[in-house]
Amino acid sequence: MRLAVLILTLLPLAALAQETGVTLGGLKADPEAAVEVTSDRLSINQADGLAVFEGSVLVVQGTMRLSAARIEVTYAADGASIAQMTATGGVQLAAGEDAAQAAQAVYRPSESALTMTGDVLLTQGGATIAGQSLVMDLTTGLGRMEGRVTTTFAPKAKGG
Repeated sequence: MRLAVLILTLLPLAALAQETGVTLGGLKADPEAAVEVTSDRLSINQADGLAVFEGSVLVVQGTMRLSAARIEVTYAADGASIAQMTATGGVQLAAGEDAAQAAQAVYRPSESALTMTGDVLLTQGGATIAGQSLVMDLTTGLGRMEGRVTTTFAPKAKGG
């Protein structure tokens, strides 16, 4: 519902928009929650602090699910926490009613920052927002879509 109100507010400007602010309450992460990664293959380079997951990769943190063909994980200097995850190949992110897909996503758990690029499509219920880049703060659920932004919504049918 919150997204529908946002879309209705932005609708007169949608045709001209090159940058759109988005609020997606469902796409919020819990940076304190454990991160679980499953895949078909795993390659680890301890010297570089790098792990590469390939083949049907699924990452789960709290209620958020991220899937992609390949995810590269860079570990922090402490070797125990994740500094950054870069997902490529059919990237899909879902939490509750909210979902997003893109060609690539970069997630930094310590900052709860997510950047998705390449034909980004965001959906919530019957509403969609498409663009070339989405930058989100997953703690607050606030984000910004850029790059020829297109907003579409389907109004609810009147009762009966």
